[in-house]
Amino acid sequence: MMGQALKIQSEPVLTCREAGDFEAGFFKGDEEREWQAMRRAGRLLADAISADADEIGGFGTSPRFLVLVGKGHNGGDALIAAETLLSRTPGAHADIVFLFGERSLRPLTLRAWRLYQKTGFNRICLMNSPDSLAEAYDLVVDGVFGFQFRPPLPEGIGRWMEKVNSLDVRLRAAVDLPSGVAERHAFRADLTYATGIFKLPLLTLSNAGRLRLLDLDWRVPAGASTAMRILTSGTLDPLKRLRDPNSDKRTFGHLGVLGGSRQYPGAILMTVHAALRSGCGLLTAFVPESLVASYAAAAPEAMWIGWPETPDGSLAMEGVHLLRERCDRLTALVIGPGLGREAETLAFLAAELPNLKLPVVIDADALQSNILTAGACPRILTPHAGEFARIAGGLGLNEYVARHEATVVLKGPVTQVASGRAHYASLFGGPVLARGGSGDILSGIIGSLLAQHPDDPLGVAATGVVWQGLAADALARSRGAMAVTSTQLLSFLASVLREP
Repeated sequence: MMGQALKIQSEPVLTCREAGDFEAGFFKGDEEREWQAMRRAGRLLADAISADADEIGGFGTSPRFLVLVGKGHNGGDALIAAETLLSRTPGAHADIVFLFGERSLRPLTLRAWRLYQKTGFNRICLMNSPDSLAEAYDLVVDGVFGFQFRPPLPEGIGRWMEKVNSLDVRLRAAVDLPSGVAERHAFRADLTYATGIFKLPLLTLSNAGRLRLLDLDWRVPAGASTAMRILTSGTLDPLKRLRDPNSDKRTFGHLGVLGGSRQYPGAILMTVHAALRSGCGLLTAFVPESLVASYAAAAPEAMWIGWPETPDGSLAMEGVHLLRERCDRLTALVIGPGLGREAETLAFLAAELPNLKLPVVIDADALQSNILTAGACPRILTPHAGEFARIAGGLGLNEYVARHEATVVLKGPVTQVASGRAHYASLFGGPVLARGGSGDILSGIIGSLLAQHPDDPLGVAATGVVWQGLAADALARSRGAMAVTSTQLLSFLASVLREP
């Protein structure tokens, strides 16, 4: 296929010790360089908090912030972020808590506090006891402890955190790691913003909330002891470029989609709509014959092939010739959306897969062990955690992909993409995707990209996950995460490709 080659952009995951060693070597005691990094981190933190706050309608014209400040750099980041937010909102007010006292501040954090004071004392109040806090805040920023924290949580700090955790807060943001990590009374974050380096403990903390990585352009080397890497938005860069002018519809691949049933009629239609929005040149959908007329009216850009049905409305064995006759024209195939679990349907898929030479995306009810182990065609599997537990037989993700030579997209709050070559995690998306249909849309995006890049299943899977995740973030920030539908996500696939 012609078109821009995919290129996965990612950052390493470091242990806390590796992060400390990197920062020591990166800054080499240069205080001014550290100060500039702190200012950049604080401003990026403010930008990220503002963007995430759009999901709840923003902070309004007169918000109240609470800033928890420790001795070190996390406290400085929090102060600069809060100062930036305060300067953007003339009606905002901030309560500041120095958990170890103002005299304990390290030089750069003290410098950040002096900068903060210039915002105006009339909008800043120092709080000296947990009982002095307001009952509700629009935003709490936790900048008390960083990755050098060692348990246990000091008793006095624990009392502050217990009080803060009990408050009515619209958005709780932690800098780098939630203070106290996993200790009792540790800060409970809605979002945790890793500044420059993503630390390994974040992947296991239940109190970290949703995770973000702020890019400080540090170019962290790849020699981390952990195999997983964090996908970045730069992965979409190849999709943002001009397409080859010397091209036609065959240039960008021909995707086949096989699935659907009378019991689950909507799933495959969402997959087809997503694939059509994701750049493939041609699309042929194989669906139960009773559904063709309505589907063709809903998505006339696709070619709809009516498949003989079982009595219950699933795909019957006798229709296999329809796929065989067209396989040579396809460059990729998606199997599974809306398929159902009728024995006849699953049996012919298990028998037919060994004959396929083209790459395949396997999703939903096609994720059955007898189907997945058949044949040697390149395959991308897209299970959620329950489906993966069923098919993996106790194997971990990396063990599974190594044994079965597959690329797996393990969907979840942090979606993982793994093959025998690499292991990635995506922080994009969030709970707006926790609704029926989002997986069908993802399989359509990935299938369309696979039709265009059939020789790069890992790059396709990573790109598809990032694309859907960024579109989901854009949807949530535009319309919230509650009163939306999965298909509304489709309207944001184009907009995220137009961002610089």
